[in-house]
Order: sequence, then C-alpha cells, then structure tokens
Amino acid sequence: MLTLIGVLIIVVIVALLMAGKTSPIIAMAVVPLLGALLAGFSLAEISQFFEAGLTRVAKVAAMFLFAILFFSILKELHVFDPMIQGMVTMTRGNVVVVAMMTTLIAAAVHLDGSGATTFLILIPALLPLYKRLGMSPYLMLLLMAGSMGVMNMVPWGGPLGRAAAVTGIDASVLWQSLIPVQIFGVACMVAVAAVFGLREKRRIAAAQLAGTTPFEQDCMLPEVQEQERQAQQARPKHFFYNIAVVIVTVACLAMGWLSAPYVFMLALSLTLIVNFPKPKDQMAVIGRHAPQALSMVAIIFAAGAFLGVLSESGMLQSIALDLITVLPAAWIGSVHIVVGMLGVPLDIFTSTDAYYFALLPVIMEVTATAGVSPEAVVYAMAIGNNAGTFISPFSPATWLAMGLAGIDMGKHLRYSFGWIWLFSFALLGCGYVLGLF
Repeated sequence: MLTLIGVLIIVVIVALLMAGKTSPIIAMAVVPLLGALLAGFSLAEISQFFEAGLTRVAKVAAMFLFAILFFSILKELHVFDPMIQGMVTMTRGNVVVVAMMTTLIAAAVHLDGSGATTFLILIPALLPLYKRLGMSPYLMLLLMAGSMGVMNMVPWGGPLGRAAAVTGIDASVLWQSLIPVQIFGVACMVAVAAVFGLREKRRIAAAQLAGTTPFEQDCMLPEVQEQERQAQQARPKHFFYNIAVVIVTVACLAMGWLSAPYVFMLALSLTLIVNFPKPKDQMAVIGRHAPQALSMVAIIFAAGAFLGVLSESGMLQSIALDLITVLPAAWIGSVHIVVGMLGVPLDIFTSTDAYYFALLPVIMEVTATAGVSPEAVVYAMAIGNNAGTFISPFSPATWLAMGLAGIDMGKHLRYSFGWIWLFSFALLGCGYVLGLF
C-alpha cells in the first residue's frame, strides 16, 4: 500500500509539473498530504514528516534567498557585463562554441561535487551570455546537468560516499575504475553540445525570421524582463570592489571556509554597504529583486514537505524494495545492470538516499547469489543514476537552478529527461566495455 500510494503521489506531482496545470507549491504541498492521509497517517505524524522535510531543505532555502539577491543586485550593477562581452568576443558569438564551452566549464567547476555551488557560480555568469545570443536557458541546464552528472561520481560526492557506506569499500577505490567513464562522459557531452548547438543555431535563425526572441519564449518569470529594463538604466558602480567580493565569495564556497548561506549573507551585506550606502536605497534594491527570490524559496520549502512526507513515511524505501519483486528471476545475474538502465527515471521516483541506502543493499544481496561482486553493482547503479541527478525534482540543487535561471521545472523535465536518459545508456555502455559490470 505504501508503494502504491508513494508511486501515485510522485506520478501525480510529476504529471502536474510537466503539464503545467498548477504551480509547484500547490502540487508538492497538497498531493503528499492527501497521499499520507490515504495511507492512514495521522495529522500529528504528517506534521512530523513535514518538519523533518523542512529541516532537510532549510539550508538550501536560506542559501538560495541570499544568493539570488546577491547575484541579482550584481547584475543590476552590470558587474558581469565585461565577462559576458569577453565570452562573446572569445566565442565570436558562435552558438556551437558556447554550448561546448558550457559542458567543459560545468565539468571543471563541479569537481567539488556540490551541485548547488556549481549552479550558483555558473548560471549567473552564463545566463546573460545565453540571453545575448538568444540561446535557450533549458539547453544551458541540459548541458550543465549532463556534465555535472558525470563529475558527480567523484569520491567526495554524495553518491559514492553513500555507496561506500553501504559496501564498506573506500570511495576513492571505487572511483579509480570510474575515471575512464568520467573522461568518456565529458568528451561525449562535448560532442552532444556541438550537435545541440547546431540545432539551437537553426532554432535561433528561425525565430529571428519569425520576429521573436527565443530567450523570452523560454523564460518563465516576467519580472526577469522588467529587471532587464531597469538594469539598462543603471551604470557600473564600484566595479573592481564588486569583482573582489565575487572572487572572495566563490573562494569561500569552493574552500568551504564558511557555511554557504552565511557566505551569501555576508556577500550581500558587503555589496549593499558600498553600492547603496543609504538604508532606504538598500531596502529599495532588495525589494526590486525579492519577488524572484521569495517565490523560489517557497517552492524549495514545498519540496521539503514533499520529500519529508515520502521519506519519513517509508514510502520511498517501500518503492525501492518492492521494485525487486517485479523483476524476472532469470535477470538475477544482471539485475544491477537493469536497475542502472532505469537509474534516471528512478532518480525521479526515489531519492538519492533511498536509491543507495535502500535499493543498493537489496540489489547486492540478490545479485550475490549469481556471483556478482559488490563493486560491479555499485558501478552499474552509480553510472546509470548519476546522469539524472540534476533533472530530478528530488534534488534541492535542481530547484536552485530553476530559480537562478528563471525557468520552469516541468519544461526542464520535458526538455532534458529523454536526452539525459539516453546519455546514461552511453555511459553504461562505456562501463560495460571496460568490464566494470
């Protein structure tokens, strides 16, 4: 019953998001409540689930609030304009080169294994360039998600850390065999970016002939355009000081010197003190950019309610365990490969914790009867699953990216899901050729 209700909750929410029939807040707040009541949980228990979910996303929500305000104000001050102009000059406005560059930069920045940090660093820098060239922000997220999914298999990242905890094998040992897969994956994403860049180039040309602006067609938030009009009236102020604040902020994030929400709180404060010394002006500029930040913070908290109900009620674990019972017995020796092939959709139907802490031990036990090693199980499941990490509604970093780019989760899923799943097959094929399974 928990499995059926859990699957029903997820299917309904994903369907509502992809169809655009309601806002994410309503879908992720109301549907889990109805599902939990249907499962027989009391209101007191549901409240505990909700509070546990809020605790999980509170840090991300706080970071998002101050990060959006910080980067939005810097954008208003035209701090990133020279960087964007430099990128345009370097790429000579070549859409294909920009797409390929996106995958390489995302792979390099994501070496720290933190999706939220990568999005916070890259999206504010790349989004204006994509807008300048008329490129779709959904393409940017697709290319970033693919590269970041490959690089997410580093030993200090979450997935291998969880796998190491389950198997008792050191994460760095597991990673050594995955390095060739990562190299292949990044190269593959560069090739994919070239193909998508050519397609995007044709789309932009067609849109220009039709007299429309491709970026505005893909942008969800109308206030983004209003902020652009306001920004055009501004002039750069304290440019080198603001650049220094950005560099120090990125360094603090990369080195982990301070908690990320506190880093952005301090960065916002330093930016306001110099650029808007009067308290009245400080509140005015915050007010101009607050709607975008607050709307996405609300979505993140709604996602916390969604995650809390499904995780704390046991629905996610039940889904993972019952999945095994529907597989034919003849597949026992290769069930880990089958699960790896389903890794991307499973990232939508289960959380990362459920995938590694609930499903991985069961798959290991089942395949052990056919002589499959724990390492082989980890490789198949990790390679297949990581590609879809940053298109999953279960990832708070994905919601962070939605807010930073001003785009819609449902359209992101429709745009990226099929391609990312196909990309995971290529990664699995590489692992199979290398004999990892």
